[in-house]
Amino acid sequence: MDRLKRPFSLVLPILVGVFIGALISSTIFAATGFSVFGRAPKKIGAPVVASDADLAAVALNVVGYIGSNDFAALASIVHPDYGVVFSPYATVTLSTNKHFSAEQIAAFGADSTVYVWGVYDGSGEPIEMTPAVYFSEFVFSRNYCESPIIGVNRIIKSGNALENITETFPGVKFVDFHIPGCDKDLLGELDWSSLRLGFEEDGGRLWLTVILNSRWTV
Repeated sequence: MDRLKRPFSLVLPILVGVFIGALISSTIFAATGFSVFGRAPKKIGAPVVASDADLAAVALNVVGYIGSNDFAALASIVHPDYGVVFSPYATVTLSTNKHFSAEQIAAFGADSTVYVWGVYDGSGEPIEMTPAVYFSEFVFSRNYCESPIIGVNRIIKSGNALENITETFPGVKFVDFHIPGCDKDLLGELDWSSLRLGFEEDGGRLWLTVILNSRWTV
């Protein structure tokens, strides 16, 4: 009889532990906006920042989402009403730059649609790309997770393009992830680039509203 009781006495705590662990995991996923059942992420934004360090921390998370192609996480911080504007260059042109909602961004991983994101510097030809190609060419063209210079509400380097992020988005808070040039033939002046993320406060939360690439232009 004791041999029969012992296995049950061992299994019961294990089952209880598994149940409690699953309950805790479900609570954590619910709090962060994700679900173990595959439901769409909630639009959670980020807490309103109190310092430059707070803003940089939020932006670093976003760069991590972009670098890992975690579009569901990226969508969770996109402005729920306005969405986000993508600009291939430092000059934001709302009439030609592409604008997407959080729901559209969440589906980027499987989106093979060719969109017009703006026009190429110099030629004026349309930039026609799928989201995957655009991200590789104009968002995460370099590993900005390892940017050696980060500017908070400060543009690290400019080319000859008009810098108008603050005029286009009044009240924007932005972080500039800058990678200096390294090509000796170009004297390090023409092959630099920056990924710039702009955020705006709304409803007591901080939301992503603009993603742009800054580089040397003609």
